[in-house]
Amino acid sequence: MWKLAVLLYPFATPAVAINLFLLGLIGHATGLPNLSPVLTLWLSLPLGVPAAWLSGRWVRALLDEAT
Repeated sequence: MWKLAVLLYPFATPAVAINLFLLGLIGHATGLPNLSPVLTLWLSLPLGVPAAWLSGRWVRALLDEAT
């Protein structure tokens, strides 16, 4: 499963960055400080690891179900 997670990491990390940036925009609308795009990219690097692991688990479950 870790091989899948490593393969999915380049796709999960930008998805995390986009979601963090949009969360920052929602937070800005409610009065919280804004998250800059550069900050969201830096935050997405470590947060992409659990997202890739969860994506790998999901894909592995789909593969197991298909066989």
